[in-house]
Amino acid sequence: KAVVSTQSTGKRTKKFTRHQSDRYAKLSKSSWRKPKGIDSRVRRRFKGQFLMPSIGYGSNKNTRHMMPDGFLKFVVHNVAELELLMMQNKRYAAEIAADVSAKKRKVIVERAQQLNIKVTNWQAKLRSEEDN
Repeated sequence: KAVVSTQSTGKRTKKFTRHQSDRYAKLSKSSWRKPKGIDSRVRRRFKGQFLMPSIGYGSNKNTRHMMPDGFLKFVVHNVAELELLMMQNKRYAAEIAADVSAKKRKVIVERAQQLNIKVTNWQAKLRSEEDN
């Protein structure tokens, strides 16, 4: 169980859409760029246009990057990195990196259980014994 488990406020979670990304396929929807044109409707914040990011959309500093269960993620590649979370197991949860093999994953998960560290993706690349 996490030490800090405060509810995050209902801030905007949608990505900001890039101006005219609906018009041109070459413009990615999620790659935000600030409009710089002198007549730009988006830059001048006209009603009904795409919203621009601003500091007011920022989330609470205490709950930023926090998962709904109250933990913060910490990406782990090996057992040595897992040992760093030994004293912080109530605040941080380990997440095993995607490039870690199934064999090493098993070792990391076992060690995490000994240290009482939560692993968010402990089931990934896990095969049952009867499949072998």
